[in-house]
Amino acid sequence: MQWSVEGAAGRRPAVPIARILGAVTAALALAVPSGSAALAAGPAGPAPVVTRAGLDPALVSESGATVDFVEQEAENAPTTGTVIGPDRAAYTLAGEASGRRAVRLSPGQYVEFTLPRATNALTVRYSIPDAPGGGGITAPLRVTVGHGPARTMTLTSQYAWLYNQYPFTNDPGADLLHPDWWITECSCVPAATTPAPTITKPFRPHHFYDEQRLLLGRTHRAGEVVRLTAPTGTAAAWTVIDLLDAHLVAPPHVLPHAVNVLAFGADPTGRRESSAAFDRAVAYARRVDRTLYLPPGTYQVNRHIIVDDVTIAGAGSWYTVVKGREVALGTPAPDGSVHTGVGFYGRDAADGGSSNVHLSGFAVEGDVRERIDTDQVNGIGGALNHSTVDGLYLHHTKVGLWFDGPMTDLRVTGTVIADQIADGLNFHTGVTHSSISNSFIRNTGDDALAMWSERTGNAHNTFDHNTVQSPVLANGIALYGGSDLTVSHNLVADPVREGSAIQIGSRFGAEPFGGQVQITGNTTVRAGTYDLNWNIGLGAIWFYALDRSIDADIQVVGDRYLDNTYNAIMLVSDWPVKDAVSIGNVHFRDIRVDGTGTSVVSARTAGSATFANVDARNVGAVGVNNCGSFHFTPAGSEFSLTDLGGNDGGWLAPWLLPNTITCDDRPPVTPPPPPTPW
Repeated sequence: MQWSVEGAAGRRPAVPIARILGAVTAALALAVPSGSAALAAGPAGPAPVVTRAGLDPALVSESGATVDFVEQEAENAPTTGTVIGPDRAAYTLAGEASGRRAVRLSPGQYVEFTLPRATNALTVRYSIPDAPGGGGITAPLRVTVGHGPARTMTLTSQYAWLYNQYPFTNDPGADLLHPDWWITECSCVPAATTPAPTITKPFRPHHFYDEQRLLLGRTHRAGEVVRLTAPTGTAAAWTVIDLLDAHLVAPPHVLPHAVNVLAFGADPTGRRESSAAFDRAVAYARRVDRTLYLPPGTYQVNRHIIVDDVTIAGAGSWYTVVKGREVALGTPAPDGSVHTGVGFYGRDAADGGSSNVHLSGFAVEGDVRERIDTDQVNGIGGALNHSTVDGLYLHHTKVGLWFDGPMTDLRVTGTVIADQIADGLNFHTGVTHSSISNSFIRNTGDDALAMWSERTGNAHNTFDHNTVQSPVLANGIALYGGSDLTVSHNLVADPVREGSAIQIGSRFGAEPFGGQVQITGNTTVRAGTYDLNWNIGLGAIWFYALDRSIDADIQVVGDRYLDNTYNAIMLVSDWPVKDAVSIGNVHFRDIRVDGTGTSVVSARTAGSATFANVDARNVGAVGVNNCGSFHFTPAGSEFSLTDLGGNDGGWLAPWLLPNTITCDDRPPVTPPPPPTPW
């Protein structure tokens, strides 16, 4: 039996169905078996310790994404290695680890995880050293499951290890990129300091971790043991294992009546470049108004695929991988890019954007190893109106999804974004009526989820039921201007530096906030990072007035701030504008704060906020650290707090109201105990 497909240039030669479906058949061997007898058997291990964001899942059950895996932290597993951490400092392996702890293996050592449920695929989050001169190394990791044969994962640090000041470098021996910037390390501007300070190299190493996925080929029973071993003879002096995600992956999707990309010459082995074949297939699928199917395989695509009015569906992100090299351009592109790379892009908003684009069920594996802000080397980009993105896995691109509006009505669901050099997702400039939900974002190099109203305001957008883990710079979720925005039921854990879990910021040239901004039902864990520029601790949620005042109706309702490194809530303006801006009309209600290193509320701005039913316990310092605008007037602070009742825990005592000055610029930190059920 053969199929033939009408191509863009007429009828193409018939393609044997065995060739078209061969990759599907191979992938089906990896599918979940239909009967329990098909489950692989092996020795049972000790009871597994399952977590979400490094905590008992019951503590965070009301927030975050629903995913197809269960998380196990390495520090809770039997090991012959060494547990590192806890540590919340930037530039440390433990500080960037999920839960702020991990396991370090020397060659010959191992860590063992007991499978908590039937499992046919694994994700390992790890770190190995950089090459001495930068650029990364590769090293093996031996994986055994039950009595199954050992297999080897080839780990890499080629996409990790950044250094120095923004926008960072891959060179560990580089001098300061900005010697005219103030730095914390010497509390000085090095270029203006005599004698010049000595800066330790490598300067500010970070972005240590990466992750790798592995299909096991069969389904293993709950109770079997996964052993990860750093073999003797490995090139890595050490291997740090942060966590293991145990997946139960569904069989590959098969769409026999769709347009098939193989019929247009795409190579599922990845040996030949397939960009032109993808272009032909996209054009044909659009013309005949049928779905374009990407069967299981790895497709080499080294540039953007432009999509408009088309549906593209893979067999599932574990089976269909679109992978590309980053390619240097001979001359810069009109948008300033000096590289291109794999990505699916809508048309530019200036050209009307794209509409009716639906992308699902595949992975995009990029090759981005350095941050160049002008480069368009994102997994998904452009402007997509009335479109959907579902079930993608976006890895090693600059930004997973960056959308430049104006555009409207985009829905992103069920997508995993991992190991990005910059943001996870950014709604930039005039994005309206759009959302991301039920998605998982880990190890971004900048804001994991952002709405940025630069020049043109965003409006009516939602971030809902997403999980964010370990953004190594900036925030888990950030709103920079915009109207009628919602951030609801997200789980954000372990931000590392110069940001925190949730930020509402008037900065980066953003349009003002307007309408009602709703921050509802979110949970933050181990947030409230240290800001190197200000040399102070932040809040798990922080409001930052820089470009203008923040005075929209902001409702923060039902959030839970757990195990805060410094403050739970911070409202702040920058020193040069502290007398020109304020933060007001912010309302906190039905909040629970379990543990702060310092205060529940830190106010370093003029303005006001109301509090109702805000319960706090395990507070490390005074409940309210009220500095206002630092004028310390006889009338009190320039920031006022209104007690609307029900604020339990003694943190909002009557003597603090409405604006008692209780300013301690850098209060001592008392690490809180672990969170417990309320």
